[in-house]
Amino acid sequence: MHTGIPQLQLPGGNSLPAIGFGTYTLNGQAGAQAIAQAIKLGYRLIDSAFNYENEGAVGEGIRRSGIPRDLLQITSKLPGRHQRYDEALTTIEESLYRAGLDYYDLYLIHWPNPKQELYPEAWAALLEAKKRGLVRIPGVCNFLPEQLERLQTESGQLPAVNQIELHPFFNQEAQLAWHRQHGIVTEAWSPLARSAALADNAAIRSVASAHDKAPAQVVLRWHVQRGVLPIPKAHSRAHQELNLQIFDFELTPEEMALIHQQSRPDGRLKGQDPATYEEF
Repeated sequence: MHTGIPQLQLPGGNSLPAIGFGTYTLNGQAGAQAIAQAIKLGYRLIDSAFNYENEGAVGEGIRRSGIPRDLLQITSKLPGRHQRYDEALTTIEESLYRAGLDYYDLYLIHWPNPKQELYPEAWAALLEAKKRGLVRIPGVCNFLPEQLERLQTESGQLPAVNQIELHPFFNQEAQLAWHRQHGIVTEAWSPLARSAALADNAAIRSVASAHDKAPAQVVLRWHVQRGVLPIPKAHSRAHQELNLQIFDFELTPEEMALIHQQSRPDGRLKGQDPATYEEF
């Protein structure tokens, strides 16, 4: 089992492990087994969502792992179709029933869905869910600075966490700087972009070779050194272990800059711009 994962401090005294485990497409029996295996290997932050339809597999994976619940931090996310206040609270309860949990450590609004104008209502519901003990840390995904500012204006409170698309081909420097300025922890979804693209990238390959590491490992290390919390997904034990082995080396400023330079303005994997994209 891997130990010694650093912690990232959140406003209010909470903390999160510096790397998490993504569960998108990990469903059913095979998904529960992969999640249990990841927990046994040392992952303590597990990321899920109502729309992944695998909260049950996450709960089963927790039980199979044998690791006490209070040593884990479990995340789920509110879907766009349930952003109205009462629906949001009911959906959080359903998320907990699915997983067989009493609370979520981290619960996020999955997408702002700006045309619907409901995300401030959803945020109010998450803050109420925290008061009720259903959620410990309310947060968001895919929110732009102006959307975050609206939450603060209407509720007086910024999210502690914003999970966004972030990888070497879309480094989100401006958004990350805004998060740092406002004390928001950045989680990265699809932190490895597409693995084939990493393997084909000469700059990333050269850095990996210099450290005798895999391309995925140097990219995850790049995230960690930027203060970003990556949430890589991995089915196999070998890849799960590989992704945890990133705390025994350090990239130089030049190597960080080289990876940073692979970013491009159109680097989003699926063109999902939170200013216009909506998901229900």
